[in-house]
Amino acid sequence: MQKQKSPYYLPTGNEFVAVPTLYSENAAIESINFLHMGSRGLIEIVGSQEKPLIKPYLIWNGMAIELSDLSWEREDFWIPKFTFSNERVQLRGKICAPVGERGFIYQLEVSNHSAEVAEVEFGLHGTWLQAIHSINESKPIQGERIAYYSAWNSGLALDFRKAMTMFSLGVLPSEIMATTCWYRGDEVSITESMKEVLVFHPDEDLAYQLTKKVTLKPQETHEITFYWGVGLEEVGALTSAKEMFRQGQQKMFARTSQWLQQRKLRSAAPELESVLNLNAFFNLFFATGKTLDTEELVLVTSRSPRYYVSAAYWDRDSLLWSFPSVLHLDPQYAREMLDYVFKRQIRNIGMHSRYIDGTLLEPGFELDELCAPVIALHRYLEETKDYDYLTEAYIQQGLKRIATRLETHRHPMIALYDTFLLPSDDVTPEPYVTYDNVLVWKAFRCWADMETWTGNSAQSEFYLDQAAQVKKAIWEYCLMEYEGNTVFAWSTDLAGNFRFYDEPPGSLQLLTYYKFCESDDLVYLNTINAIRSPHNKYAFTDCTFSEMGCEHANHPWVLSICNSLLSGRSQEAGNLLTRIELDGGIACESFDEHEGFCQTGEAFATCAGFLAYSIYEAFPREMSARKGR
Repeated sequence: MQKQKSPYYLPTGNEFVAVPTLYSENAAIESINFLHMGSRGLIEIVGSQEKPLIKPYLIWNGMAIELSDLSWEREDFWIPKFTFSNERVQLRGKICAPVGERGFIYQLEVSNHSAEVAEVEFGLHGTWLQAIHSINESKPIQGERIAYYSAWNSGLALDFRKAMTMFSLGVLPSEIMATTCWYRGDEVSITESMKEVLVFHPDEDLAYQLTKKVTLKPQETHEITFYWGVGLEEVGALTSAKEMFRQGQQKMFARTSQWLQQRKLRSAAPELESVLNLNAFFNLFFATGKTLDTEELVLVTSRSPRYYVSAAYWDRDSLLWSFPSVLHLDPQYAREMLDYVFKRQIRNIGMHSRYIDGTLLEPGFELDELCAPVIALHRYLEETKDYDYLTEAYIQQGLKRIATRLETHRHPMIALYDTFLLPSDDVTPEPYVTYDNVLVWKAFRCWADMETWTGNSAQSEFYLDQAAQVKKAIWEYCLMEYEGNTVFAWSTDLAGNFRFYDEPPGSLQLLTYYKFCESDDLVYLNTINAIRSPHNKYAFTDCTFSEMGCEHANHPWVLSICNSLLSGRSQEAGNLLTRIELDGGIACESFDEHEGFCQTGEAFATCAGFLAYSIYEAFPREMSARKGR
């Protein structure tokens, strides 16, 4: 990929803790967050770009060194690390959220590159400004921030309290350091002798500093590792940090590195392996996660508040886009995703969006979302041959609920099914959308296979007949004349009105991907040619970075790159991926057609999953040994 515009963000994280705003300019972490079932969304612990939550600092012989022009790379496509150098000093840092731990590690290593002995002060400082609750929108939580010395594990504890402690953040350095807070104009040492807590009201900054002073001989190096833990209160937070401290940074890094290496993907297009794996891991850790309070796996559009509809659940996003990539990486984890869908989310299946506990968030029926669980379940079974999973009572009950709801949207005389919202989540003027009905056809075919796998041949024949009826109706009622050729209509009202259109979240290009028709079918080819015609204002055919957009975001979409990768335009799409910036290398919603940088929808985690999956499918090579978690 081409050089990134600086600065940008390098998100990282694990199941429990997300670090969405690690800033390339100065290695500062502006915020961290965790999923919280009781709050139905994300809880963020935030600073700001001007006053970050966590930031490294360096003082050399009494002079503060500005950390800039950092060189960044990622270990195993996921763990960010940086290097700062001048003629006297080098500072290296690594930020890692070890898999399975309730926290993350920030490691610093300073080296004396001069010919003289140097007095060095370095460490971390930062400002906790507020706690934020995020579900699409971010809103401050009213409460008190508390700083104090925790005798439990001899470290700095930061609580957020309302009537009681809601959560805590704790830090343990690898060696003894001076720890201070600034409280109403006074510098307060956080030590064992501290007798009272420091209470910060909403209009007060909670600023702290963790300081180490060392004397370095020429070519000498000193390293400190900071273990940050989160918990529901002081003991949970500090012991989360203590667990990583006891294991040691070397073991934590090695274990996480091994876990990532076991799941990394190989590609026949080596120039795309970085974007492939970065997006695969971003999807894994930012489109899924475990709640801090109930330790349940949940699925979301993104755990990054930078994405404009973060921390909520969409069937389409999680199951058509995110799920296939996770299935490649970790089939057992993919099964847990299906468990969540068929247990937690099944009550409101097919409705626009939901909270992570399954409660309806945004009403509005979407046909593609209703079909998504059936298609994802079939994909899992086809990949793993885990046919016994179909006998689980909650799976059978969920499939029955989907079938019952689907039938209520069937036209009374014609085997087509209506929708209220499009795959873009916009309202459709004509309720019978061709792409959505292709998904219905696909779902019926999946049902037929699943009935065969469970030995129910009569029911399998029933679903095959349903699929045949839908396919016949699409060919009969969803064609139109456009620019002198017969093409698939985008939508129809079955009363003589048609619309020619396409959109990346559910494109007619994917009809061959779902095996509805062959790639050389004349109607399909006419449709693709018309979609990509200069007459289509959303085709961006004469632009430097040409891909499809739509009304929802009038720029080329990353999802359209995915569609191209999956529908026979892999070379063009692969070449485009080497030239655009995306969002620090991670999928966004749309990008600028002239410059290639991110335009809308930063940190789009489920799209990142579909991008990784599409690259892997378009340029397959091999995959390292896959092991369940």
